[in-house]
Amino acid sequence: MQHPDSILSLLKKSEEFLKKKEISSARLDAEILLADLLNLQRVKLYVNFERLLNEVEKDAYRERIVERSKNRPTAYITGQKAFYNSVFYVNENVLIPRPETEELVEKILLDFKEDPKEINVLDLCTGSGCIGISLKLSRKDWNVSLSDISKEALSIAEKNTIQILGEKDSIQFLESDLFSLIPEESKFDLIATNPPYIPSSDKETMMKDVVDYEPHLALFLDNPKEFLTNLIAKAHSYLNAHGKFYMETLPSLANVLVAESLDRGWAKAKVEKDLSGKERFVVLTK
Repeated sequence: MQHPDSILSLLKKSEEFLKKKEISSARLDAEILLADLLNLQRVKLYVNFERLLNEVEKDAYRERIVERSKNRPTAYITGQKAFYNSVFYVNENVLIPRPETEELVEKILLDFKEDPKEINVLDLCTGSGCIGISLKLSRKDWNVSLSDISKEALSIAEKNTIQILGEKDSIQFLESDLFSLIPEESKFDLIATNPPYIPSSDKETMMKDVVDYEPHLALFLDNPKEFLTNLIAKAHSYLNAHGKFYMETLPSLANVLVAESLDRGWAKAKVEKDLSGKERFVVLTK
């Protein structure tokens, strides 16, 4: 018989509770929340499955499970999310970094692998800073700027810069609604962005985790097509000759945006698929 306060018993109980509340990843979430609380790697839970939790730990774990049962994302409960070789601090002021965005970072680093020169990079709509900081971590020689409309998001990006890079002076922070407060004379060789692109009308069909907790400003638009078209046009004027623009976007819009960009004077434009085969990325060259 397992002791009711053992790791294994509590995981089982928590999983059953979350399942009843229709949390689809019940077991995984129960594990993540407990491992984080006990400061263990998730796999180590099973090596220590007979370990008993004390009252303080049990109460804290119960609280976390109740939070999760109300659809609050695990990343907001633990305050962190792993992304491309680093762990980023996150809260409700920033989007939780997604695997597709890791793919975007991967693509950029691959495309610039043979390019040894120092370049100016802008991570627009930076949120937690996950794109720009990951690029800077891999390419110390790049000059990276992080920009966001939200002061709260930028302070999280700053915190992540210090936590991950060890200091914040190597990165520039710009509070700006897209390009509105970025000086016209600023020119970049690379602009990367994961802007809002989900139509507001999709809210009804989306998971409660996202709709109830993640910042709508970073996700939803009434008219994604118009917004993204304007964003692309503006980005063109902020790029140096042969500069590149990488954007994560709505798969149903990717081809239209690429076709339009070629009509509007971009030298090259292509759509790239994510690992699940969706047309997720727009890559443009000035």
